[in-house]
Amino acid sequence: MAVVGEEAAPPPPAPRTPPSLLSLCLEAVAAHLATEAAGAGGAGASGHSAHLDGDPEQGDHLTPEQVAEALPWELLHRLASALPPVALESIHHAAHARCYSSADTTAVLGEQDGIRRGIKRSRREDFNTAWQALFKLRWPVNDNTGHDTLVTATWQQQYWENHLQECLDEAAESALLPSFRGSIGELSISAAKIMNSIFHSEDISQQHSRLSYQCSRFGCYARCLRLQSVLCTPETYGLFQYCKLERLMFIRIISESEVHGVCLLLSCHAETLVSLEFIHCQLYPAVMDKICKSVCRKESLNHGIQRLSIKSSCICGTKPLTISAGLLNFLSYGKSLQLLSLNDTKMQPSFAKMIFLTLLESPCGLQTLEISENNIAGWLSTMDKSSTISSLALESNISLNSLSVLNLRGNNLQKGDVEDLHKILIKMPNLRDLDISGNPIMDEGIRLLVPFISRAIQKENPLLRLRIENCDLSSIGVSKLLEGLTSVKQPLDMLSIADNPLGSSVAAALVLFMSLFVLKCACSSVAAALANFLGSRVRDLNVEDIGLGTLGFQILEEALSMEVALSHINISKNRGGIRAAYFVSRLILQAPNLVSVNAAANLLPPESLEVICNTLKQRTCNLERVDLTSNMHLSGSVFPVLLEFKKHGKPILVLPSHLSACAPYDDDP
Repeated sequence: MAVVGEEAAPPPPAPRTPPSLLSLCLEAVAAHLATEAAGAGGAGASGHSAHLDGDPEQGDHLTPEQVAEALPWELLHRLASALPPVALESIHHAAHARCYSSADTTAVLGEQDGIRRGIKRSRREDFNTAWQALFKLRWPVNDNTGHDTLVTATWQQQYWENHLQECLDEAAESALLPSFRGSIGELSISAAKIMNSIFHSEDISQQHSRLSYQCSRFGCYARCLRLQSVLCTPETYGLFQYCKLERLMFIRIISESEVHGVCLLLSCHAETLVSLEFIHCQLYPAVMDKICKSVCRKESLNHGIQRLSIKSSCICGTKPLTISAGLLNFLSYGKSLQLLSLNDTKMQPSFAKMIFLTLLESPCGLQTLEISENNIAGWLSTMDKSSTISSLALESNISLNSLSVLNLRGNNLQKGDVEDLHKILIKMPNLRDLDISGNPIMDEGIRLLVPFISRAIQKENPLLRLRIENCDLSSIGVSKLLEGLTSVKQPLDMLSIADNPLGSSVAAALVLFMSLFVLKCACSSVAAALANFLGSRVRDLNVEDIGLGTLGFQILEEALSMEVALSHINISKNRGGIRAAYFVSRLILQAPNLVSVNAAANLLPPESLEVICNTLKQRTCNLERVDLTSNMHLSGSVFPVLLEFKKHGKPILVLPSHLSACAPYDDDP
């Protein structure tokens, strides 16, 4: 009996359940396989001897093939979850061989037994779950390795490809040191950082830690690789000679020897490559000619590249009119080409002209064209006037029917280029996404584009996404644009007019654009303008940093008296204060499909949280995120009800951290 006032003794710990004989056996087998894979020859992870005899009389070591053949599938999968990656690789390979060997006996054993064995064969796919667990354990944030719709990969392949990429990155760091002399393949990979992850052992043989061994053992899984310039050598070509590379990214290719290494790799994998990317490279016309020739198949001009991306690289020669003939041939014969991206390539207007003319006459099914961050002002007007070939191309019925995405961001296009741009856009009947941001076209330029935009969003395959950010527009120009958009039946899916100094006067036009139903007004002029207005159901609106201010948000809030169809809206950097909070609250109530709101950097006072939280108590619907970061007055706020608002286990309200309060907000335009 416990004495009054005396602290009761803690209850005795629950007895531990002793391990079963089966679990001990599987642990011993797993330890043995792990040790054999590492080549260490010592004790396993459990501390027991890792030496298991397959035949007591002959003393043979237990092999993965023997384990895969002896264990039932249920136990084999249970064993797989306890193995390090290299040991799992061996078991996976052995089980795969077991599946196909059993398939050959179907005809002998009969149909029913063949069906039963077929079910067992399908269970080998369960190893994909084990590989997925290993992948997420090693890379918890990254769920992919750069794969996209072009390359389909299992978790096993993704694991070894990611591992191999880490080995290559570490080897590149060592090879870039001035003191490095020797063979890249002989470089040893850090056991602490990388090798321990696949062997689960610190006692790894020197042979297994070499890059050459890793490439020979796991290179068969490589499909997408990123190679630094120092790795582009004939030796690297030998390491990946028997792989089936499909996507390659090259970084900082400058010297002639590096170009030679790149061309060797491209020639070796010309039959399988579908995507090429160059970043910070010097791709002068002579170099580009060699690269384009290397990807051609069997000495022909045809190739299978579907995506070509060149970023922050020089592709023009020192002479103004020097253009890579190889690149033009690459575009002319690229029947598989779907994406062409030339970003910050020091492109000259004449080069841009030739690129477009070549694509216009090419049989390729190009879907995405990006020519961005290049100073090509005037290139469109020269197409119309400099040559008869250009004029014939523009006047003919030839068009880029397959093109759906056009990005002309940051090309210093002026308002005088817009009239000629219209002639180009009509050659793209299926355009769905247009980005002309970062070009100082001003109000006159946007006025010339409004007729095309109005027609484009009413076609059978309408324009859906429009970005006109940082184009030196005023509220007059944007109001004309919004008026044109709201006068048609078909809505835009996404509109971005961010980073234009519009001011609060554009707020009323925004309200009309966001509204869902027809408005009525006593003023005859406004009523006439809205008579055919059936509602613009825009789902994604970006009005970041347009100078709305408190007055603009007040106009938006007071005029927003109807349901809107928005899913995403960005109103950040508009210095809205408490009026921005009232607008967000009103929007949450009036937009049932709202998913995210970005109200960052709006000088929100502490009382803004109460305003927004009171609304969230009434309605959250599909809302997943309200970004209130970079509002330094909210960083120290404590509002317990914040914890109540969650979606998919994550908080809806995202507040600034305490550290952000140390950095003053710059409200100087």
